Amino acid sequence: MPSQEAIVPAGITATIRGGNTEAQTRCLKPLVNSGSLDKFNHADLTPVIGREFTGVQVVDFLGADQQLIDDLAITISERGVVVFRAQDITPQQMKELAERITQAGGAPESSGLHIHPLTEAGSELGDQISVISSEKQKKGGGLTHQLSDVSRFASAGWHSDITFEPVSSDYAMLKIHTLPASGGDTLWASGYEIYDRLSPAMQTFLEGLTATHDARFFLDEAERLGNPLRDGIRGSPLNFGSKLQAEHPVIRTNPVTGWKSVFVNKGFTTRLNGVTKDESDLLLGYLFNIVTQNHDAQVRVKWNKNDLAIWDNRSNWHCATYDYEAARAGDRVCSLGEAPYLDLNSKSRREALSL
Repeated sequence: MPSQEAIVPAGITATIRGGNTEAQTRCLKPLVNSGSLDKFNHADLTPVIGREFTGVQVVDFLGADQQLIDDLAITISERGVVVFRAQDITPQQMKELAERITQAGGAPESSGLHIHPLTEAGSELGDQISVISSEKQKKGGGLTHQLSDVSRFASAGWHSDITFEPVSSDYAMLKIHTLPASGGDTLWASGYEIYDRLSPAMQTFLEGLTATHDARFFLDEAERLGNPLRDGIRGSPLNFGSKLQAEHPVIRTNPVTGWKSVFVNKGFTTRLNGVTKDESDLLLGYLFNIVTQNHDAQVRVKWNKNDLAIWDNRSNWHCATYDYEAARAGDRVCSLGEAPYLDLNSKSRREALSL
């Protein structure tokens, strides 16, 4: 990681809302991209979000100069999601790459790779590998099963990973190795862009609020599936037990970019705090609609065999598309970053780029 001080200065600490001092970022100012990835064949997928690399094996970065990993972390945080086509990386190498990226992005030393509460103990690939399988989903499981009970809208699946944890995810990566002939695309949306589409008055209002993120439905899922809930430490000393609930700022700062993002999602956010339930329902509905109804803030990725996507959960949402019948499967690794916080001195994406 680029040289950083290890202690958060008082001036920054004073602006943090919703953060936990036991899990603060080591990235004290936005990181600067050196351009070391520019030599590889790449293209931005939309003006706002997404970048695609072809003709490069990301596993080779593990033995290369640290600057490549640093710039990869910065690029993912700036572009939201980065796709590497036709990758030969193994699940164990994915874990190593995830650890390198999260360290480059300034994750606190207490953060590691996440263990999902529904992960079966003794998995062949290890606790930190989540197997994404359509065959398992047909049997019902996790967020997909919960949403199928409450909505018939495909957009109900928009979420950021594991925001119900006190220390949520910074980066996640997914490699799809089994896929149908067509369908099964994944969409990502930019939380930076959604923040920029709010009026200044609404931005200021939401910056004063926190939200409750809740995944207690996993308790019912664990019982239904007959698997014990993983209630031990799940990648951070602050992530443990069966509460599966956390309070985070509604507007969050990404320390890698220094940009503000809306940080609520359909999958896990149940309540805005400090307002009435009616006000909460109205505001959350509005924010969710901004995400789902602005396709120019989204990117849709069509998977090919062995493609690898890496995204920043702090500033983006994603949504799978279940428009297929054949088997679809892949491996996911999810790293943990800092406890979510808002730095009132941070900027919006548009504001920062205009400077």
